[in-house]
Amino acid sequence: MASNDWFEKDFYATLGVQKDVSDAELKKVYRKLARQYHPDSNPGDAAAEARFKSISEAYAVLSDPQQRAEYDQLRAMGSGARFTAGGSPGGFEDVFGGMFGGPSRGRPPAGGFDDIFGGLFGGGQGFPGGAGAGFRGGPQKGRDQTAEVSLDFTTAVSGDTVQLERQSGRPLKVKIPAGVADGQKIRLKGKGEPSLTGGEPGDLVLTVKVRPHPVFTRDGLNLRVDVPVTFVEAALGATIEVPTLGGEPVRLKVAPGTPSGRVLRVKGRGVTSAKGTGDLLATVQVAVPSHLSAEAKKKLEAFAKTLPDENPRDDLLLKARG
Repeated sequence: MASNDWFEKDFYATLGVQKDVSDAELKKVYRKLARQYHPDSNPGDAAAEARFKSISEAYAVLSDPQQRAEYDQLRAMGSGARFTAGGSPGGFEDVFGGMFGGPSRGRPPAGGFDDIFGGLFGGGQGFPGGAGAGFRGGPQKGRDQTAEVSLDFTTAVSGDTVQLERQSGRPLKVKIPAGVADGQKIRLKGKGEPSLTGGEPGDLVLTVKVRPHPVFTRDGLNLRVDVPVTFVEAALGATIEVPTLGGEPVRLKVAPGTPSGRVLRVKGRGVTSAKGTGDLLATVQVAVPSHLSAEAKKKLEAFAKTLPDENPRDDLLLKARG
């Protein structure tokens, strides 16, 4: 939204760019200047802070297509005119007389300046002092910033304090809560851009990226792990060791005749967060030997002859036929 001091400010000059600068080049220039003059890089330097505010204000306007168009139109309209009170030469009437064909020279057009600026900037009553003024007054909150942080799986589950490198060059320590999930956003209040009008600073919105674990996966607050067992262990039953995340293995009983895919649950050994504590879910995977000795093969064939003469796929084939 247009500001009543845009007439007096050359945002292109502030950033040192031409009027036809591209969006990509504009962003590149702004980032370079922001790093140079950011208060974190110049503690106690009032001049640098003022320069940073000017840079941020200029970029905020020029990076927004609508505000940039309004700014360009407003600056073109006032180019070469000096706004003074009382209708003296070079005052408002010179500008608006040219815009409206001359009849309004020496006085505002019918309807007042509110109507002119309301139409120019997309809404009525837009000139300062008009009813329901469109220009925002008073302190405004600074812009929010965004960033990403990459965590290993264990850190995301247990929580930790990590150091985030910022464009300003000054690192920021961030406390990661236990149980944070991949893609979750953490809002750090007051860690965004400073306000240009004396308001509170914006926030920093941090997106968490969690690197995969070679053994465990997340399922809400539960942890999942695939556990291989031998054919003999699955057929006859056994007690096996199952790993836990960051702790000692636990011993679980595999019942005789356990099929591949059965899930064994360990209560309370999942992810702990503010929402509660999950479980460890161990999925049994029956491992089939890839190599058999001649003797083992003969014994397995002899064993197969002792089994009931039935096809375990009969029910599957029957359902498939409908």
